[in-house]
Amino acid sequence: MPTLESPAPRRDTVLVVDDTPDTLNLLTDTLDHAGFTVLIATDGQAALDLVEHVTPDLVLMDALMPGIDGFETCKRLKRDKLLPHLPVIFMTGLSEAEHVVEGLASGGVDYVRKPIVLVELLARIRVHLGNARLANETHAALDASGRFLFATDRLGRLLWCTPKARQLLSGADSARSAEPSLPADAIEQLLRLRRADPQAARCVVTVGGRRLDCSFLSTLGSDELLFRLAETASPDQEQSALQRAHGVTAREAEVLLWVSRGKPNRDIGEILNISPRTVNKHLEQVFVKLGVENRAAAAAVAVRTLSR
Repeated sequence: MPTLESPAPRRDTVLVVDDTPDTLNLLTDTLDHAGFTVLIATDGQAALDLVEHVTPDLVLMDALMPGIDGFETCKRLKRDKLLPHLPVIFMTGLSEAEHVVEGLASGGVDYVRKPIVLVELLARIRVHLGNARLANETHAALDASGRFLFATDRLGRLLWCTPKARQLLSGADSARSAEPSLPADAIEQLLRLRRADPQAARCVVTVGGRRLDCSFLSTLGSDELLFRLAETASPDQEQSALQRAHGVTAREAEVLLWVSRGKPNRDIGEILNISPRTVNKHLEQVFVKLGVENRAAAAAVAVRTLSR
């Protein structure tokens, strides 16, 4: 009786970018024997041209090459919205700390010095391939979940977003419409709030006429921050939600709402046309009803309530 054969395991593809024939031959033989599919480019431009047709799983990049050097090649690779998580390992004889920093700043995940220790290089490749695979699986799961999520690096540059978040950020109804973007100061505001109190890092931004509630969720990696989007309810709806959830009065709900948005007592007083002292009195009652001790904790509770 015929039996079904198991499919051959997938071979990871490694792109080696180096202008030295001896290094290319050594790495090609080593990687091939280790079970990898190997692609070769002898300069930065050739690497950029190649990845337009084939997407490797990892890149081994010589830092110093004629024409476009490895650092600049890596920066250009990372500008491609489909390649932000492509791991790039730099190879070079340079040993100064400033060169290591430059490699990592350009988007590299690791740095190995020549002469290359092959056993160590293979171990590093397998670790970074595993990390990249896990990240890709995580993003695929988030996309499938239909959630309004996006991620940026620590400089606020958009790395990826789920299809639903793309619709909101593009300011239109089609996921294939304009490129998603946020107001220039929105991410900086969120990061500033996160530094002050990670639990209450939340702001409201306007994109394409829509008011979007944007909140910090977690750190996914060394340079990847995860955020959630939601179309905001009206202030009356938010106040009602706080009243129902925590048994606060209408005025206390108003004060709590503005606290959750980072407003100090003086600003809240001006908004609600009451004195800062009265604001503080309301807050004292809010703390008791929420079972918290300070405004940061109260803001965190409110943010969680309004994010449900």
